[in-house]
Amino acid sequence: MDKVKAILRKLFFLPPLPTVLLALFGYGFVIAVAAFQITNPVLQYASYIASAYALIITITGIVYVKKASGSIKSYILGHPLMKKFRSTVVGEKYFSDVRFRAGVSLYQGFFINLLYIVMKLVSGIIYRSTWFVALAVYYILLAVMRFLLVRRLNVKDETLELRRYRLCGLMLLFMNQALAGIVIFMVHRNQGFEYPGLLIYAMAAYAFYAVIIAVVNIVKTRRHKSPVLSAAKAINLVAALVSILSLETAMLSQFGGNDDPMFRKVMTGATGGGVCTIVIGMAIYMIWRANKELKRKG
Repeated sequence: MDKVKAILRKLFFLPPLPTVLLALFGYGFVIAVAAFQITNPVLQYASYIASAYALIITITGIVYVKKASGSIKSYILGHPLMKKFRSTVVGEKYFSDVRFRAGVSLYQGFFINLLYIVMKLVSGIIYRSTWFVALAVYYILLAVMRFLLVRRLNVKDETLELRRYRLCGLMLLFMNQALAGIVIFMVHRNQGFEYPGLLIYAMAAYAFYAVIIAVVNIVKTRRHKSPVLSAAKAINLVAALVSILSLETAMLSQFGGNDDPMFRKVMTGATGGGVCTIVIGMAIYMIWRANKELKRKG
């Protein structure tokens, strides 16, 4: 039994560098097989095994990778160039002031949001896609919410923060109806988003990165107990979830051409329903929390 445990540990509990390299290889292998539509059964089964192994070592090795990333972060922060940046007024404020750092993140997210909106609108016009235009409108509303938060970030008034937090919850609640309508139309027409060429892989990387970063930031923000910061991270999570939804429909359109139409409807409906449920849950919680805190403050 001890020998079996030792073998399993060597196979599935790898050091950080092999974990990252093998995981990237496994995910890249299955994506390549799907992208180039390779029909060789040996390569297909090998890609499935590689991707399954990549998933396992990602789960078992994430703790070790996180520890290693902490060492890398310490090395970067200790680098002379970083020390020089931290000695400046802007650098010192960025690393010591949570609100200033959150403001930088909000402005960054706001401008990236604008670029994303332009890309979706242009794609919608060029490819005559109703879904791209609908998604662009949704992201315009998210950009408006980010703008409202940026304006209140430096105003250290908890009452005003709670009111803006509640307003964001109400807007999310309203926007969720539009998102549900998009999902219903996608399911009814059995259509979705389509990314031309290799753009789908770039969008896949962005979508998964956005979800991971959004979840991590929500956990980190809880200890600051700032309604504005919490609202900002909630918006980031909503944007990431909508990206996952559009990515799934795009992958079904690009790689699932021969699938049963009912399967595509079920998958789109399940994912869309899950995203809408999460968003409405977040919106209700934000409204409830803001009302509770405002009543307590009198």
